[in-house]
Amino acid sequence: MIARRINLRVNGLMVEAEVEVRVSLADFLRGQLGLTGTHLGCEHGVCGACTLIVDQRPVRSCLMLAVQADGSDVETVESLGTREALSSLQQAFSDHHALQCGFCTPGMLMTLEAYLRDHPSPTREDIRDVLSGNLCRCTGYQGIVDAALQAAQARKAAA
Repeated sequence: MIARRINLRVNGLMVEAEVEVRVSLADFLRGQLGLTGTHLGCEHGVCGACTLIVDQRPVRSCLMLAVQADGSDVETVESLGTREALSSLQQAFSDHHALQCGFCTPGMLMTLEAYLRDHPSPTREDIRDVLSGNLCRCTGYQGIVDAALQAAQARKAAA
């Protein structure tokens, strides 16, 4: 086993850990840090379920090694809100019934979170385009698109 010590910020907290060099960022977050909100679907970067934000950019965490995140700022779905205070995006997902089984939801949320930070006034087509890399077998996407548009409006109103 070859391991390395890594230092990174995860959801605002500094983390120092010893990790095997072959462990994916998703497996590190889930297994060593107990952040199980990041889901693993295809493990080939196709489904988008494992998407999280690394240094302000959406990343497929099944394709990134944990050692590659050394020195990075990582945000998982756990960073968005709490049960008591959902983020505007999470609340919009609830309002529009934008999830059913919930398996793809963390990746959808993190993809949209990263996008909405840089694109505060998206169109319906913009949202559909940015979500084209996230697969959902349950919802048909309409509620997800509506939720993203509602969240964008809520953020503009709060600004």
